[in-house]
Formats: sequence, C-alpha cells, structure tokens
Amino acid sequence: MSKSHLNPRVLFVITEDWFFHSHFLDRAKYIAASGGTVGVATRFSIHEEELRNLGFELFPVNFSRRGLNPITDFLTALKIRKIVRRFKPDIAHNVALKPVVTGTFGELLGRQGVVINALVGMGYIFTSTDTRASVVKPILSRILKSLLRSKPVHVVIENPDDLNSLVDDGFVRQSQISLIRGAGVDLNAFPFHPEVVGPVVVTLVSRILRDKGVLEFIEAASQLQAKVPEVIFQIVGEPDPGNPSAISQSEIDSWASLPNVKYLGRRSDIADILKGSHIVCLPSYREGLPKSLLEALSCGRPIITTDVPGCREVCDDGVNGLLVPARDSIALSNAIEKLAIHPELRQTMGRAGRVRAESEFSNEIVCAQTLDLYRRLMSQ
Repeated sequence: MSKSHLNPRVLFVITEDWFFHSHFLDRAKYIAASGGTVGVATRFSIHEEELRNLGFELFPVNFSRRGLNPITDFLTALKIRKIVRRFKPDIAHNVALKPVVTGTFGELLGRQGVVINALVGMGYIFTSTDTRASVVKPILSRILKSLLRSKPVHVVIENPDDLNSLVDDGFVRQSQISLIRGAGVDLNAFPFHPEVVGPVVVTLVSRILRDKGVLEFIEAASQLQAKVPEVIFQIVGEPDPGNPSAISQSEIDSWASLPNVKYLGRRSDIADILKGSHIVCLPSYREGLPKSLLEALSCGRPIITTDVPGCREVCDDGVNGLLVPARDSIALSNAIEKLAIHPELRQTMGRAGRVRAESEFSNEIVCAQTLDLYRRLMSQ
C-alpha cells in the first residue's frame, strides 16, 4: 500500500461544527495522529478556533437544513465541488442527510475518488409523520437511491436495522455498505462512578426536538409527580431552530412551572451531570446510535430508551436498561418508576452497561474501524 493510502487526506462534510465536534472529532484527531490530513466543511459557530488550532483545514459552508430547495442545494453542491478540487481529498466523508445529498452531488461533479456517506439517524423526513415529510420522502428516496448507488460511493451506517433497510429497499448494494456502530465513547472522559446519595435524578441529554421524545419525557414527569414526587427530571440540551422538529422557546419556558423538572440548557460538563444522575433516558423516535446513551453506559448508569432502530442497539432490555415503545409516555413513566424505586436493579444494570461500553463501544474501536475502512476503500 502506498504512503498516501497509509496517510489519507479526509474531508468531513457536515452541517454544524458542534455536531462534528461531538461525534467526529475523536476520529479526525485519530486520523491526524496516524499521519493523515483532515479538512472540515461545515457551518462554524462554536468550535472554529479549536479546530484550526488542531491543524485541520477549514471550509465554511452554510447548509440549509429546512427541506429540499433545488436552487440553494445546487449552489451548496457547487461550493463543495470547489472545496474538493482545492483540498483534493482521498476520502470525502459526508455526515447526515443534507450533506449526503448536496455533498455527494458536488463531489461527483468534482470527480472525487472515494465518497463515504454516513446516514446518521436518517433525519426528520424519515421519522416524522406529518404531511410535509410524507410528501417529500418519496422524492428524497429517489434522489438518495440514485446518489448512493453511484460507483465511488460507500455508505456507513450505525445500526443493523438501518443497514438491512437500505439494502432491502434498494438504496444501496450490499457490497457498498459497512456497519460502524456510532461515534464511540471515551471511557476515560466518562469513568464509572457508583451512585450518589440523594433523590433519584433522571436525565435526558439531547437537542430539544420533538423526535427525540422530549415531550414524552415531560409528560412522564407530570404523570409521576404525584406518585414519586421526590424524583427529579433533568433535561440537558439546547434548542435547534434549524430543525423542523424543534420545540419552541415558549414551550421550553413553560417547563419552569413544573415542580419536578429542571431544564439546564446547553452544558459542557456532561460527565459530571451523569455522575450526579441515577437514570439516563432517551425516548427518541429513531437514532443512528445515540452518543448520550453510550456516555451513560460508560458512567455506569442504567438507561431507558425506545424500542426503535439505533436505541435498541445500545439497550439490552432487562440487562443494562429498559426498552419502551416510542411515543408512549405512560410506558416511559412506568419504566422510570420501576428503576426509581429499585436501587439494586439500577446498580446491577449500571455495572452491566459499563462492561458493554468497554467491550463494544469505546472510541478506540470506532476510530480504528473508520481508518481501516478508509484504507480499504482507497486500495480498491
């Protein structure tokens, strides 16, 4: 294998720098430490200086995240084509639905050699049941099938459910798809801690979106307030106005009137928050592989999540947590009550979760799998 194959030039194309920072920074640093070169094409709002100081080449791209706009998306694709021709990557790695569509189109125009498309979570269009999403989904499906089956394209998916669906539904050939399970978790940054003494704290770490199950979490808190009033429901995360599933600020403000709910907003000390928690919850409608649950496992916290693609990949029901149906606040409140009143069960599940994080979900595993895939595709 040539030196260039050992030390690839990788361009990450992703909508927001904070998402790159939370889900792909470890992989980018691993590539750079292995002798590779990293470029990042995204909207820079928080982490631009940090990423530049790491030696990455940065390319500002203001992705439109609201639906399909042929003119706007075509102009974005032309910008990515220009970036590809300037940076000359060995690998263009598109992350999430909008970069997959606009990025792949631009990269094909720029005659990019290897394109990796990471369809994390499948996006609002594939999870929403509203009229707008149902109209757009067939159009987007046709576009995706055309792009994903192109010769230089390889798809990376985070859970077996999505992998099988994409193959069975004809979006991609079996030879064009690989499974890398999530972003991984830094086991040292999220160390195991025994439970703290005090009232039970149930924590949800997520963007404040409807399709993350945030409203079901609030409903479960209301349902349990009379039964277990000492349990605290804690929400960590910030609104995402660019997402069609966003919850309004006025609705968020209304949570202040709920006696057992605390909204903490955006926080950077997630490991400390998990240390002070007893249960971690994510009632999402669909995920790729949720990083917040991996961090909970690493800290030794039992999880409650939904029986949907991505979430059930992390939760072994009855072993390291509990699975509930999506969009069902009553089942969610019952599961929370069960763990809230049984500390021994919580602690047993928490220990099992840490073992699973160590054996299956460490970031060392994910980083090595990603670089191995890059090198394999470049050698073909």
